[in-house]
Amino acid sequence: MQLQPSILSLTPSDTRTIAALARTIWQHHYAPIISTAQIEYMLAQRYEPALIQDQLKDPSMWWRKLTLDQTIVGFSCCMLTGQPNELKIDKLYVHCDYHRRGYGAMLVADAFNLMRSKDLQSLILTVNKRNHSAITAYQQYGFEIAGDSIVDIGGGFVMNDFLMTLTDFSRWNT
Repeated sequence: MQLQPSILSLTPSDTRTIAALARTIWQHHYAPIISTAQIEYMLAQRYEPALIQDQLKDPSMWWRKLTLDQTIVGFSCCMLTGQPNELKIDKLYVHCDYHRRGYGAMLVADAFNLMRSKDLQSLILTVNKRNHSAITAYQQYGFEIAGDSIVDIGGGFVMNDFLMTLTDFSRWNT
């Protein structure tokens, strides 16, 4: 029996599960890309349950969970950027055991639908320049590299990312 995936709004009771899932994903995926110290720093900076709970109250942020039979296997977080008509996919992760099944595309489609429902015109994201698998996936989804995004995040760490923007809407206009 194949499980049906669902994308739902995150609830405050989900925040510990999201924090644990983020830790699992980041330790597996980012170990070859950034240092363990930076992984730990960024997890603490972005995935503390209390921080996520505060963000759930922010009307300019949307946390979503991807579930299979009540189990959270992925998540995303989108936010307004402050630029007119622009939505950013700030986080989009699927547990490695569930890669290559279309779940990432489902989360991108969900972000696209959110963008449209809010009458926004632009969907962007940033991705680590060494995260080749994600860059390839985003390009397949219609995103193009629009420039560099190099940000000092404190603690002696820098995020060295590509800024990507969705330029081909045809896949998502259904």
